[in-house]
Amino acid sequence: MYDDWPTNLMIVAATLAAVGIVILCHYEVLSRIALYNSRHAEGAGRRRLVVANLWLLALHVFEIWVFGLAYYLLLGYAGVGQVDGMHPHNLFDSIYFSAMVYTTVGFGDMVPMGPIRLLAGTEALVGLMLITWSASFTYLEMTQYWKDNHGVDRRR
Repeated sequence: MYDDWPTNLMIVAATLAAVGIVILCHYEVLSRIALYNSRHAEGAGRRRLVVANLWLLALHVFEIWVFGLAYYLLLGYAGVGQVDGMHPHNLFDSIYFSAMVYTTVGFGDMVPMGPIRLLAGTEALVGLMLITWSASFTYLEMTQYWKDNHGVDRRR
């Protein structure tokens, strides 16, 4: 199974593609939210924060779907491994599995086996990184909001 280098390279390529897509998208969305908030700093602060968090939620769902589609496409090939507990070639099971891995909930009803574990392990690390990036971004935006609207600098 692990001596099948074309399959292993396919897993590595899919992993790198998924990671590249989600990190670039995450950066772009955060940049655009920050730019929008800096241009509209006057008034509607709460609305800006709520809208920013809704965008972040949508972004994380998109990122889960990117990895879910990678699982879905890869699991259609023989030799990439399997996910025990997943219905064969089911898109929504792939998305559910991706959500469990991305949010680092862990393996419960579905467990990866074989070379596909590289994608699962990498997704867990990337998901943790992107969730904390969003949390840090939200903290900075809220700190700016409190400073602008309440005269409180919470960074001290």
